[in-house]
Amino acid sequence: MNKTLLIISREYLTRVKKKSFIILTFLLPILMAALIVIPVIIATQSKENVKVMVVDENEIFINRFTDTEKTQFSYRSGDIDQIKKEALGENYDVVLHILKSNSSLKSNLYYHEEPSMSLRSTLESQMDKVFFDKILQDTFNIDPVKFETIKNLTRSSIATIKIDESGKEQESMAELNKLIGMICGFVIYFFIFMFAGQVLRGVLEEKSNRIVEVLISSVKPMQLLMGKIIGIALVGLTQFAMWILFTFVIILGVQVAIPNFFTADTQNIEMTMAATNSNALENAETAETLQNASSIFTEISNFFPISFSQLIFCFFFYFLFGYLVYAALFAAVGSAADNETDSQQLNLPVTIPLILTIVLIMPMSDAPNGQLAFWLSIIPLTSPVAMLTRLPSGVPLWELLLSMSLLVLFFIFTVWFASKIYRTGILMYGKKVTYKELWKWIRY
Repeated sequence: MNKTLLIISREYLTRVKKKSFIILTFLLPILMAALIVIPVIIATQSKENVKVMVVDENEIFINRFTDTEKTQFSYRSGDIDQIKKEALGENYDVVLHILKSNSSLKSNLYYHEEPSMSLRSTLESQMDKVFFDKILQDTFNIDPVKFETIKNLTRSSIATIKIDESGKEQESMAELNKLIGMICGFVIYFFIFMFAGQVLRGVLEEKSNRIVEVLISSVKPMQLLMGKIIGIALVGLTQFAMWILFTFVIILGVQVAIPNFFTADTQNIEMTMAATNSNALENAETAETLQNASSIFTEISNFFPISFSQLIFCFFFYFLFGYLVYAALFAAVGSAADNETDSQQLNLPVTIPLILTIVLIMPMSDAPNGQLAFWLSIIPLTSPVAMLTRLPSGVPLWELLLSMSLLVLFFIFTVWFASKIYRTGILMYGKKVTYKELWKWIRY
């Protein structure tokens, strides 16, 4: 036992002291925060006032466009070539020329510097609304205001409410659960492969340098295998814990520096909804809900079937045992190969189940309680990714406990299985191992 602890300590300290570990530990949370914060800051601060000159040959849209905080409209008539020369300069950013037409509308947008895509979307939506109201009035003799009132009164909405076994009801948001599940699945897939790959490379390196011959003279192969797997597992858990800590520190720092960054801007939301003609009652309820939510985490937790602490616990559990299973298999592959090229061939059958789970992550997230998602979350080789994909949508307790139990039992079997290959393959050199020989080593 003392020798195993020494190997664990060696593997842990060797990797933790590396510059790459230190840099990645501190750099990744900063990069992730930057990917979230910087685009929002750029998007909010880079918006400039846009002045639009409207030239309408149909005379339908004169004084009909609605000015916004960032967009102001002016109107002229006359020769378009002359207007373009005079307007496009210091006074106006774009010229919207609406061509003469008796049916569908066609228009040209002239500019010197290309405007944002949101401007074009705004122009098109306002033109569609004005033209639609004109058709209602002229062709069908329907008042647009009355039509809008009727449309809002007949608008339907479906709220998804989950009822648990005790009868407790909770409103859920399927799209949010699906997104978080997919993110968790991809993240755990990436990190299982990353840390299990370190075991494979470590075994190959020790075997090629003949260091393993010295180590085997002092410790048993099983002790060396377990020490290497557990040591790298502790490295991964340490890195995860530090990433979570740094992420919360960064989020707290951003919230202190920019108090309104995670707070819903209800005024802008109301304006946007009004521009898209949403239900007035729905707007008021949504604005009130968002105003009461002081943080993005509060808003998410209102629709989340499990707590963040439960999700983090399950994430750590499935990462740890998913890593342990694949690390043992990768160690067996590394011991049976002489170089990384040979290891890729032997590694393919091992990696297929996890890759298959990622390929099927979309169908699983669309139907988290379907047969495909259920069985993939129970089978130990696929359960780390599949169960984390299902978990945000809610999983019965017995399924979660069954999945965890099978994963732990399969890990014990995998270590026994891998040790059979490891104890023989770690001392073999210069021979390309076949699957038939691997079977002999397992039976030996």
